[in-house]
Amino acid sequence: MIIQLEEAKYKLQGMRTNIAELGSALQIDKLREKADELEKTTFEADFWNDQENSSAVLRKVKQLKDKIKKYDDLATRLEDAIVLAEIGIDEGDESLIPEVEAEVEGIAADEERQRIEILLSGEYDQNNAIVSFHPGAGGTEAQDWALMLYRMYTRWGEKHGYNVKLIDWLDGEEAGLKSATIMVEGDNAYGYLKSENGVHRLVRVSPFDSSGRRHTSFASVEVMPEFQDDGKIEIRDEDIEVTAHRSSGAGGQHVNKTDSAIRIVHKPTGIVVGCQTERSQLQNKETAMKMLKSKLMEIKEREKLERIEDIQGNKTNIEWGAQIRSYVFMPYTLAKDTRTGYEDGNINAVMDGEIDGFINAYLKANANKGQEL
Repeated sequence: MIIQLEEAKYKLQGMRTNIAELGSALQIDKLREKADELEKTTFEADFWNDQENSSAVLRKVKQLKDKIKKYDDLATRLEDAIVLAEIGIDEGDESLIPEVEAEVEGIAADEERQRIEILLSGEYDQNNAIVSFHPGAGGTEAQDWALMLYRMYTRWGEKHGYNVKLIDWLDGEEAGLKSATIMVEGDNAYGYLKSENGVHRLVRVSPFDSSGRRHTSFASVEVMPEFQDDGKIEIRDEDIEVTAHRSSGAGGQHVNKTDSAIRIVHKPTGIVVGCQTERSQLQNKETAMKMLKSKLMEIKEREKLERIEDIQGNKTNIEWGAQIRSYVFMPYTLAKDTRTGYEDGNINAVMDGEIDGFINAYLKANANKGQEL
């Protein structure tokens, strides 16, 4: 059985080349120099005079240090695993086999994650992500599908250590949801989730159909980065319509007794945003306004417009032919991305948030096309 430890050691030693190549791809030495340079500026006498600049510098220093630490931790983990394998071989300790083999898999997975992160070089990839869910035509079946997607992305975020915060929720008529919005907070949240923006198609035997017929349903997932409110976007009072209403469903029952939930319509574009989970109407309005500004900025950047006023508010239809991914529960089980061809037959795992394969395939496919918002 010691041969298993020797094979694991051989694999681990081979990974040294991969880790070195990863360091070169990350330009780890330049990252260290950049982090040191920026950190030195924080000790300058006038550093705190410009609060906006100082905050930006501190965020950048943290991002650089986090990236450096992840690489250094991986390199250290590799060498420690090699030593552990050698101890097992020298002492004939077969009890170390499961731990060493687990390290082989863990280190390879960590290296792959860091390689994927290199692709997240878009201007807003490191930002938080605002994710909204909207059912297509089809009533209860489509609304239930939107709820299933909401659950899928919530699970994905939680499994990856992101803070997933519910912002807005409208109950479905009988089941599911009419609309919902979450904030996924953490490094590279938008960079990963931007691949999920689009129409998602479901094929299954509907639990809401007493005849047991197969149904096709659609729902859209809208993903945008959270922008820092730098004062560049000004929204006139006459351009918005603000209404208060009672929150519903999954939004936290402490606000249900009062009309504290806020919905804002941006008249020039028809964009609608809402928030119901903050503690007061004022806080809900502030959050909703922040979402509206992020949405306007996202459209302006994506459509390469000169001014916010140029936005027309065109929408993609949530229907056949527009989908980015199909999820089939019947007559077979398969989730397949129409853009990359990536597929996964374990539909239950996919719906439980195991969607990294789809995300990574998208990032790799677009690596040579340039980063787009």
